[in-house]
Amino acid sequence: MNITRRKVLRGVAGGIGATIALPFLDCMLDTNGTALASGAPLPVRFGTWFWGCGMNPERWNPKATGGAYEITPELKPIEPVRSQITVLSKFDVLLDGKPNFVHTSGNIGITTGQAPSQADQYDLPTIDVLVADAIGTTSRFRSLEVTATGNPRHSYSRRSTSVVNPSEGSPVAFYTRIFGPDFKDPNAADFKPDPGVMLRRSVLSSVSDDRAAILKQVGAADRARLDEYFTSVRQLEQQLELQLQKPPPAEACVIPKKPADGPVGQDIEVSAGNHKLLAELLAMALACNQTKVFNVVFSDSASSLTKAGTDKTHHTLTHEELLDPQLNYQPQATWFGMRSLEAWATFVSVLSSVREGSGTLLDNCLVLAHSDTSFAKTHDVLGIPIMIAGRAGGKMKTGIHIAGNGESVTRIGLTIQQAMGLPIDKWGVGAMQTSKPVSDLLA
Repeated sequence: MNITRRKVLRGVAGGIGATIALPFLDCMLDTNGTALASGAPLPVRFGTWFWGCGMNPERWNPKATGGAYEITPELKPIEPVRSQITVLSKFDVLLDGKPNFVHTSGNIGITTGQAPSQADQYDLPTIDVLVADAIGTTSRFRSLEVTATGNPRHSYSRRSTSVVNPSEGSPVAFYTRIFGPDFKDPNAADFKPDPGVMLRRSVLSSVSDDRAAILKQVGAADRARLDEYFTSVRQLEQQLELQLQKPPPAEACVIPKKPADGPVGQDIEVSAGNHKLLAELLAMALACNQTKVFNVVFSDSASSLTKAGTDKTHHTLTHEELLDPQLNYQPQATWFGMRSLEAWATFVSVLSSVREGSGTLLDNCLVLAHSDTSFAKTHDVLGIPIMIAGRAGGKMKTGIHIAGNGESVTRIGLTIQQAMGLPIDKWGVGAMQTSKPVSDLLA
């Protein structure tokens, strides 16, 4: 086929020629290649919060279930917000006879319901993408992704292996993206559509004939890749359409001040500071109805966080640090895990500090927090630490501990999707397929 990287789709928008570039295709490569004032219900949002390299099960897992569980040593950081969090322990990623791809299998199993056949392979969309497909089409952004590490590749929101929602790691850049020139104050008295947005939407609509023609010229693999690509284009067109309409009022929306520019990186003090700024900006993005779906990465799966005074990363310490004979755990590696949970508690506190209706922004959120492994030294995917914050508009319980006792982690994902209104009665693949939600989670 004579389709090169320079091939574009052509059309006409308002008498003006328009073009859209194509993604990389196989045939271009070689063989190596509660209620608002209007009476409408308050929106319910879904998000994920991720940290890498797990915990120490003996110090993390509570012994009792229900609301009277005792806070364990490694859950101490969440004690101030325990009433807003449900702790889920001993739910397993079942590998179904496949290898345990380190720092990959656990994360993918939790978010897609399938153990991967290869490292970092996503055969199915992650749970946030599924939820965004259902509820993300009526906001300016289908979803927003941020990372405290500053690395845009630290994102686990994917429609497939190759279709990734990149993260924003700079608080200043994130502020500009949300509250910059394209932001429309939902509480402003006047509204005027942006002519630039109108033209961009017309450009996307104008190439439909050329799109249909090129789909007839390529093979099955490229058709699948183009279908993913055009799905993204259609989604962008829907978002542009929304920007041409006056947004509904949002009583909790307060436009924040632009953060000061500062360092971005994987030093844990820098990451923790940027995480708090990103959390505050994200909270206002949610309150201002800019998105209903979000993903936060505090540290990547093979945690590359560092600490002043040492050249070893969190991940390196989980493997090289010896168990302290008196403590019976790795104190330096565990320190990073505790700081991660401190950041999680901060995130929960930020969402709960925004008043919305008769409750808080957190009350109208459902946030899934998890890691990629339980004990990182052995890369264990049994009993990966999981927490849920927020009541999803009154659908979820918080303040309790639920033990899975070896059952599939997909029970949690099924419960989340049903709580978010997705019409499904089962979820997962192979040994992890389940039709049994975690009923104790539901209010």
